[in-house]
Amino acid sequence: MTSFELDHVFICTDVGAPEADRLRDFGLTEGAPNVHPGQGTANRRFFFHNAMLELLWVHTPDEAQSASVRPTRLWERWDGRHSDALPFGICLRPRHPTTEALPFSAWAYTPTYLPSPWVIHVGENSTILAEPMLFYVAFGHRPNQASSRYPLEHATGFREMASLQIQRPQSIPPSTALRAVVDMGTVTVRAGTSALMELGFDGETQGQSMDFRPGLPLVLHW
Repeated sequence: MTSFELDHVFICTDVGAPEADRLRDFGLTEGAPNVHPGQGTANRRFFFHNAMLELLWVHTPDEAQSASVRPTRLWERWDGRHSDALPFGICLRPRHPTTEALPFSAWAYTPTYLPSPWVIHVGENSTILAEPMLFYVAFGHRPNQASSRYPLEHATGFREMASLQIQRPQSIPPSTALRAVVDMGTVTVRAGTSALMELGFDGETQGQSMDFRPGLPLVLHW
């Protein structure tokens, strides 16, 4: 078993993430939103027992393009979400708190909104906008083990985010960082005509799906 597991995924959306309203109408319970001061982004969030789905947008363009944030390429990923940039991010966390290794080659990012000494390790593929942004949080935890209460009950009955597939329109060879995440079984990546994220829940035992395109490049399976 790998030492790492999925913490959350993000999809870049329009300002305010109006796309989240369709997820709520579908039967997902929305958690509290977040603003990331100094990074220039904000989000709307949906929590499951083991992971979180984040809809992310640029809240303050000047902050998102500042010298400290620029290496993440968050501005370019969000601004180009309807053209050449893959609008997805994948965050991993350690399966056990004692894990000291990193899941992929990465650089340390210390956004001002995080308390010291927390650090986000951003995959070295961050400049490759044709791949999902990869990052790692050693301080991550399952939502159902958090000290604060996240809303985990959904009208759909979803509990565990069990599978993740990413479709990308540019069939270039994967970077070393992306290959490492694929090899550990966290994500399946394939080529296709457009950007698409597919999430599977609870073993997909019911054999049903919901497609949120064209407004949101997301398909849910359960």
